[in-house]
Amino acid sequence: MNVRARRGAAAHRRGAWAERLCLWHLRLQGYRILARRYRTPVGEIDLIARRGRTVAAIEVKARADDARAAEAILWKQRGRIARALEHFLKSRPELGGAELRFDVMLVAPRRWPRHLRNAWRVGE
Repeated sequence: MNVRARRGAAAHRRGAWAERLCLWHLRLQGYRILARRYRTPVGEIDLIARRGRTVAAIEVKARADDARAAEAILWKQRGRIARALEHFLKSRPELGGAELRFDVMLVAPRRWPRHLRNAWRVGE
């Protein structure tokens, strides 16, 4: 395996670990996980969670520090996440009246995940 492939595999493992950490953190905060790694032709969402009447599409970013993680969410990616959430909601009519939110969870080494609620809105 070449260096690039090893780095890619290591990044994938870190990302999967960060998602699991965030999933459990959300559960402890009273969220119900509706989907994990939800993929569609129009986009992907790391976690979709519900708490009360709110459904949150959550992007997980694991980086060396919070600032780098926050910078990693690009405008283009936000649009893909919004389209993927629309796709998810079409398949779940029982969630039609839910309040929608786009959150980010930042994961840095040796720290609890930082949950940024309402990190952005569609069209911003």
